[in-house]
Amino acid sequence: MTAPTLAAGARPDAPAPRPGRGSPRRRSGLERARRREAAALVIPSLIPILVLSVAPLVIGVALAFTDARLVRNPEYTVVGADNFARLLDNSFFWDSFRIGMVWAVSVTLLQLLAALGLALLLNSGLRMQGLTRVLALIPWAMPPVVVAIMWQMIYSPNAGPLNAVLGGVGLPDNINWLANFSTALPAVIVVGVWVGMPQTTVTLLAGLQQIPEELHEAASMDGASAWRRFTAVTWPSLRPIVTSITSLNFIWNFNSFSLVYVLTEGGPGGRTMLPMLFTYLEAFKNRNIGYAAAMGVVLVAVVVILLAVYLWSQFREDRPERKG
Repeated sequence: MTAPTLAAGARPDAPAPRPGRGSPRRRSGLERARRREAAALVIPSLIPILVLSVAPLVIGVALAFTDARLVRNPEYTVVGADNFARLLDNSFFWDSFRIGMVWAVSVTLLQLLAALGLALLLNSGLRMQGLTRVLALIPWAMPPVVVAIMWQMIYSPNAGPLNAVLGGVGLPDNINWLANFSTALPAVIVVGVWVGMPQTTVTLLAGLQQIPEELHEAASMDGASAWRRFTAVTWPSLRPIVTSITSLNFIWNFNSFSLVYVLTEGGPGGRTMLPMLFTYLEAFKNRNIGYAAAMGVVLVAVVVILLAVYLWSQFREDRPERKG
């Protein structure tokens, strides 16, 4: 065997070279440091989520399998799936579920239509456009309880301005909007649309401002009408935003509680009894915590399914097309 030769110009007693910046040892150390920094930044934000969201959810799921009641010295007994079996036969809960779906679908679609029209108007170059946008945000900035009390005054059968306007034009002016079986749910839906429209408007307006003006100019030069420009240029550009905001609004509206509670408390005769409101009354009025927790588990499962559908649709839109 021959002795290893030294490179030209190398000294026999020279120290071994240190690992460079791009060596595997150096990279693994940097990656560990980055992971520690990321964990240090994320953990403080995760603690409130675990304490205020995850822990109550786990406790609620556990209570759904007990006969817990809201009493001073509670004694829980595990009853298995008995609460869910009772829930299957509870026609009032499923009626509230149907009403909740009608409420969520109606409010979401009407919010989208009204917000789209307002966003197009605000994007058309009106005078005092900044002030108009601020005024459009007022319903969303007001607390739900204040909004509900204000609309109770508007819908008042005796001194409400709505009946006064109807009487002034010769229409019936003695309608009790929130206590009538046929008008209570539509009246509440109108309030829900009014409250949620500003947020959707701002989102759609931001999307409209991202559309290049050159596309509209090119369509105009080709002789396209306003409706044709909307269907060929505006709507395709807004479609991803519309899908996102509509899905989120539907989930938010399905979980509505405070607005309807203050307006009608679920009446008259359960005509506005949303599932969240029904669960609240079962828990804190009838004191059946375990049974109400089972209702909550069903509602959480519905929301999770809706959220999964939304995320799946977003994943399909964001996923790049595969090359054949």
